[in-house]
Amino acid sequence: MTISIGVMGSAGDMGGPSNKEALAEKAHALAAAIAECKLQLLTGATTGIIYVVGKAAHDAGTLHVGISPACNAEEHVKKYNLPLDACDLIVFTGFGLKGRNVVLVRSCDIVLFIAGAMGSLNEFTIAHDEGKVIGCLTGTGGVADEVAYLLEKFSKKTEAVVFLDEDPVKLIDACLSELQTRQQ
Repeated sequence: MTISIGVMGSAGDMGGPSNKEALAEKAHALAAAIAECKLQLLTGATTGIIYVVGKAAHDAGTLHVGISPACNAEEHVKKYNLPLDACDLIVFTGFGLKGRNVVLVRSCDIVLFIAGAMGSLNEFTIAHDEGKVIGCLTGTGGVADEVAYLLEKFSKKTEAVVFLDEDPVKLIDACLSELQTRQQ
């Protein structure tokens, strides 16, 4: 059985020049770890750090499925200004950004966060409510670094299990272990 891992995070600007380099390094390390584990990658077929992860994983031989908010490729590019080149396959939902997020998260066995802003927060709350195995790549900023606080302040009891780690390999290993336990 192929395991689907979703990567959510910043589609916008990746911060200042020094932050961009560090974040890009984390993104490439995450992509390499995904490829090494032979996981199927799902993303929002978007820009920013998610594009970097998706393109690097794709180039390393990972099957990369993009879940688009658009109805078709033309709308994906013209209305949403999103790329087509990093994915092996794009599913055009026609549901807009928030509707796309639900389809994306629900399609994943594991949901990982790298950095992230408001859209990623939406994806996190969906994943948490859905009881997903969730991993946050810490040291990347945004939602990934604020999850402990968010859970402390706003969490409700669900089946979700959340792992925090700054090492992509350790993070994926922890998530895969939890998923294996759930499948027994």
